[in-house]
Amino acid sequence: MKILVTGGGGFLGQALCKGLIARGHQVLAFNRGHYPALQAMGVGQIRGDLADAQAVLHAVAGVDAVFHNGAKAGAWGSYDSYHQANVVGTDNVIAACRAHGVGKLVYTSTPSVTHRATHPVEGLGADEVPYGENFQAPYAATKAIAEQRVLAANDAKLATVALRPRLIWGPGDLQLVPRLAERARADRLRFVGDGQNKVDTTYIDNAALAHFLALEHLAPGAACAGKAYFISNGEPLPMRELLNKLLAAVDAPPVTKSISFKAAYRIGAVCERLWPLLRLRGEPPMTRFLAEQLCTPHWYSMEPARRDFGYVPLVSIEEGLARLASSSNAQDSITP
Repeated sequence: MKILVTGGGGFLGQALCKGLIARGHQVLAFNRGHYPALQAMGVGQIRGDLADAQAVLHAVAGVDAVFHNGAKAGAWGSYDSYHQANVVGTDNVIAACRAHGVGKLVYTSTPSVTHRATHPVEGLGADEVPYGENFQAPYAATKAIAEQRVLAANDAKLATVALRPRLIWGPGDLQLVPRLAERARADRLRFVGDGQNKVDTTYIDNAALAHFLALEHLAPGAACAGKAYFISNGEPLPMRELLNKLLAAVDAPPVTKSISFKAAYRIGAVCERLWPLLRLRGEPPMTRFLAEQLCTPHWYSMEPARRDFGYVPLVSIEEGLARLASSSNAQDSITP
């Protein structure tokens, strides 16, 4: 098959491209920039913006399936910037699939679409959880809209499915673990609450595997068509244990200090006001949404994904940590 991966230059995007090539597919990536790593893999690259309907239409031409992985992520930024990338961009992908007769669309969503500030512990371990409400971040709000539009697009001609991988990590990650390690080394990392809230994460190979299995099973009328699935390692751990295991794997100091949820939430509210007022660059160290995310449990059942497309994580957290440590040590040995 010829497959387009939007956001192919990102962490998960590159894993998807690499895995698809290994499975014998021809792969194209649609990105805003050019990535030497993709070029080295033999992935064709098309540059463009998801909000540009004509650019997306051009990229989708001639492919058999689309992995719509591209998005604007993060905890900070204007609503319009997230809406353009995540909602308008997704609408453009769906329209392009219809225009070119593409039959399969696998969408990378996020568990954040079910985040509920008022009742954060509802649905733990469940396989079906309602969409969230009172979103304090445009990322979660726009991804929820986009996911619903992808699922609503499912029909006899275009089969769609949405996957919600939780906190993807592993070798090659340039965002999550490196940023945590940087803050830990600067003693700027704190637990929100007591750190005993259980959370799921997803090792990168498992996240990619879920996408491949969903694609293989996806077809009009298939069990997974028109549905959304939580994806993780299925090994929920207390936030305190998980975070310090990740930090230890990259030789960063453990986190021992905590801050209460109320204090973190108030700091987040102040930061949200100060950053645009003072025109400060970058993301604030805390937001209300981030405070909620850090202190609440987040873990769900993998049974629906196993039942409908055979997803079973192949790499355990312990094995993933060993691989991360090995990769980190190898990187340190070549860093001048």
